[in-house]
Amino acid sequence: MAEKKKGDYIFASGKRKAAVARLRLYSALSGVVIGTNIVKKGDIFVNGKKAEEYFSDKVSQMKINEPLKITNTTDKYAISVKLEGGGVQSQLDAFVHAISRALSSIDDKNKAILRKKGFLTRDARVRERRKVGMGGKARRQKQSPKR
Repeated sequence: MAEKKKGDYIFASGKRKAAVARLRLYSALSGVVIGTNIVKKGDIFVNGKKAEEYFSDKVSQMKINEPLKITNTTDKYAISVKLEGGGVQSQLDAFVHAISRALSSIDDKNKAILRKKGFLTRDARVRERRKVGMGGKARRQKQSPKR
């Protein structure tokens, strides 16, 4: 596991396909500033922006808040995350994975709840590599001559 406690925050990382989320979960806020924003409990920042700006659609916002809602920790912590690689949906899944790992490291009750919902399981499906002699695709085969 990649959870560590450093000072006033708990670190966790989550992954999905090529996306990596490095998350900081702040419990005690004493002058924490992200970008130009002063952080308060309940705030979620993604790459220096508010989560509502980075993930603008309602479904994504619901997916972000689901681990916090089922563990009753919605306004207990401030969250800062750096997302790299992948697409928007992969980054969202990596973010949810990182939040779940951080919450599970805080309390064993949270770990049982999150494990039951499937948030702690890393989705191992990745893009299939291209093979030699397949005409530039992963599964395509070259057409054989008829005569």
